[in-house]
Order: sequence, then structure tokens, then C-alpha cells
Amino acid sequence: MADYKDIIGLDVEVKAADPDNPSDGQVWFNTAGDLKYKKGITGAVWSTGGTLNTARRFLAGCGTQTAALGFGGGPPVQDETEEYNGSSWSEQNNLNTARATLGGCGTQTAGLAFGGYSPAAPNFDNETEEYNGTSWSEQNNLNTARRELAGAGIQTAALAFGGAPGDDTNESYNGTSWTELNDLNEGRDELYGLGTQTSALAIGGMPGIAAVESWNGTSWTEVGDINTGRKSGGASGTTTAGVIFGGLLGDNNGTGNTETWNGSSWTEVNNLSTTGSAGAGANASPYDTTLYFGRSPAANETEEFSSVFTIDDA
Repeated sequence: MADYKDIIGLDVEVKAADPDNPSDGQVWFNTAGDLKYKKGITGAVWSTGGTLNTARRFLAGCGTQTAALGFGGGPPVQDETEEYNGSSWSEQNNLNTARATLGGCGTQTAGLAFGGYSPAAPNFDNETEEYNGTSWSEQNNLNTARRELAGAGIQTAALAFGGAPGDDTNESYNGTSWTELNDLNEGRDELYGLGTQTSALAIGGMPGIAAVESWNGTSWTEVGDINTGRKSGGASGTTTAGVIFGGLLGDNNGTGNTETWNGSSWTEVNNLSTTGSAGAGANASPYDTTLYFGRSPAANETEEFSSVFTIDDA
């Protein structure tokens, strides 16, 4: 019979004390000889972070809680770009094309911005730009111009899906150009997106629906619905450990509702401190430490998410 080392690839660690932030399912012995494990997130806490320099809504974001990037938004339509270091935001070089309701993914030093609307393309924009940690450069456009779309992945392996009006389009980006892939089962805009180019979730959307679809690199499959149908908020994590937060309900009332995803179902945890919609998340973050910034009406608020987890005897 295989032992723990054969299955996991590591011996069970011996710790002088319980670790501050163990991984889900991590197992260890404490110095008393008790076998412990992290049971998983059982709650969450939102706390106030540093304020954006430029108040806005309908912006995009990427990166992590301690190294985030926020760009675009409005009103009026903005080209502003800001970096977050875990405590404060600093202004950086602007987008080449000012726009709002755009999609974004990647990291603080390798971000990707795509789609949206701009004064030059007030209905649907197909512009794509890459950020290298200093400045933005224009790249090949989306095949289908759209706004209010979602994104997942990294700068050189990205996914863009959904968009207005009720679009089911799905495209992948390889660092050079976009390629059309199999469509969503249900077209939607103002949706939430998280994950990677080959493993993503499309969540909620216009007009405040609860449906969730999972992408396996080839096709979309319907999975467990969120508890509260909504649109236009933030998301972070992966297809096995994700979180969504904020948004607008079907009646267009804002919500601070936050839900975590364990790969099969959604669980409600503590709400945002301030009800918010049309903000952005640091979508490259692990689901247990993320960031939500900006919101409607145009605001400069930032909130940081921290998980509450349980350690039990194994």
C-alpha cells in the first residue's frame, strides 16, 4: 500500500507551532506529536487598504494582493494605470487607449488589457495592450470587439470570454494573436472570470444570473451555480479554489456578497465592508488573499480579503 510520501511526494513535516498560512489539506505534526491538517476556509475578513489615486468604476485589474495593477475605467473614460504594493497605490504610465468595461489578466509586471469601450469606439473596442511593468504597448486586436467581458490567465496565455451585448464569444491569446475557440453555452456580459487559459470559470453576468460554466481548454460545461445571482464584480483564484465578491443583483441593487468555490460548490462568507459593484479584483491572487478596488459610483476604495481557516486533528 502506498504511503503518504509516495502519494504526496513529501514526508509529513514536524512543526514547532502550527504554520501561519498552511495550504488547504496540508498535514503536519506539532511538537506534542499531534497530527494536524488545514481543513480549509471557514470564513473571511475584509479590511481597508490604500485608496486609488484616481476614483473610478468599470476598470480592470490583475496581479496579487501585494502586487496589483489597476487600469482604465471612468467616468469619464480613463487611461490611468496604478500599481499597488500591499499598502498604497502609485501612478504609472497610462494605457495607449483610454477605455472602460475592459478585460484584464496577468501580473503587475506582465499585464494584459483587452476590449472595452472608448471614445474612439463607444460601443465595442477590440484593442489589446501588454504592460511590462513600465509601459503599455499595442498588440494584435481581439477578433470580436466587445465590452463588459471577462478574462483569465497570464499575458502570454490568456482567455477572453463573454461580453456585451450577451456575447458567447471565447478567444485565446498566445502573446501575439487571438484565436477563436468554442463558445460559452450561455452568452452574457458583465460576468466574473477566473482561472487560466486552459482551466477557467465564467460566473454570473447580465442580468444578475447565477449560472457558472467551467472551461477545460476545449469546451464549456455547466457546474454549480453561485448562491446569489449577480453581475459586475471581482473574482480571483482557480477552478478548484476561487472567490467572487461584490456586484449588482438582478434588480440592480449593489451587493457586498462574497462566495468561495471549492471545485464543486459555492459557500457564502463575510461580505465586503462597503457594498460595491463595477470594481476590479487582483485576479491572479490566490483565493484566500485578494483585493477589490474601485466601484460604482466612481470611488477610490480598496479592500483586502483574508481567509479564516480551521486547523483540526488529523
